[in-house]
Amino acid sequence: MTRTRDHLPAGEFRSSSPAETFNYGHQLGARLEGGEILLLSGPLGAGKTLFVKGICSALGIDEEDVTSPSFTLVNPHAGRLRLYHIDLYRLDEGASAAHAVDLDELLIDEQAVIVMEWPERMGPYPLPSDVWRINIAGDGDAPRTISIR
Repeated sequence: MTRTRDHLPAGEFRSSSPAETFNYGHQLGARLEGGEILLLSGPLGAGKTLFVKGICSALGIDEEDVTSPSFTLVNPHAGRLRLYHIDLYRLDEGASAAHAVDLDELLIDEQAVIVMEWPERMGPYPLPSDVWRINIAGDGDAPRTISIR
């Protein structure tokens, strides 16, 4: 089966509340087919983990089981698709960050979805072609801008 990159929405979206951020994640999660790599950037408190909860909810994963994996680095979840939630925040920058989470091993599972917070910590680590960059801008009570490309 040949997949096209157009099965996910690209563009910029405005979120005025945590519920909207969750819902944007849910809408994205409903369109996942497996094999996608979602690189999720934004400042602390922007709503990255809330967005991931929305993705997981769409995949039939209990959102209560989804927490920031800052201390465990990788949280695997199983639903309609397997999802690996990775957080590189606490790691030093460079390829060693990818090796610390055994990213090469996770990439072997071509049917899984990989969602990575703080991907900039990896530096120029080579990733497969089906990569989506998601940035959430804003913090505090301010609205969020979610860009997907």
